[in-house]
Amino acid sequence: MVYHMKKVKSALRSHCPVNFGLEAIGDRWALLILRDMVFRGKRSYGEFLKSEEGFATNILASRLEHLIEAGILRREGDGMDGRKAVYSLTEKGLDLIPLLFELVLWSAKHDGKSEAKRIPRLVDLIRKDNRGISREVREKVKRGEGIAPDYLA
Repeated sequence: MVYHMKKVKSALRSHCPVNFGLEAIGDRWALLILRDMVFRGKRSYGEFLKSEEGFATNILASRLEHLIEAGILRREGDGMDGRKAVYSLTEKGLDLIPLLFELVLWSAKHDGKSEAKRIPRLVDLIRKDNRGISREVREKVKRGEGIAPDYLA
């Protein structure tokens, strides 16, 4: 079952490409949801709630709704439990994978304590061919899988 999606607000502050991206994504909490989906394969509200950054329930619900309205996520009923919803990335959301990977590289370079240092294989793959590794990861994420542990060892 696919839940009805609300129409996205069309009034942008500007048509600057950086502004468009920021307004579509939202904020750091929305990026953490995307991270959890891509890197950890999380798909449900309860799984997101367990993230180490400690989502407040109202913030999590708000950001999930924002990402749905922006066309980045879709929400569907869980085939196993009709009371639950599962989230997946739309094509528009999958197109953000290279951006997430660039944030990993940026963090590895500028944060002396970055956890990127614990995933040297993935960091090397991103440095060598972000678009190529993004295409591979895209297929895993489409199946509802995260990239762990394949690229994290």
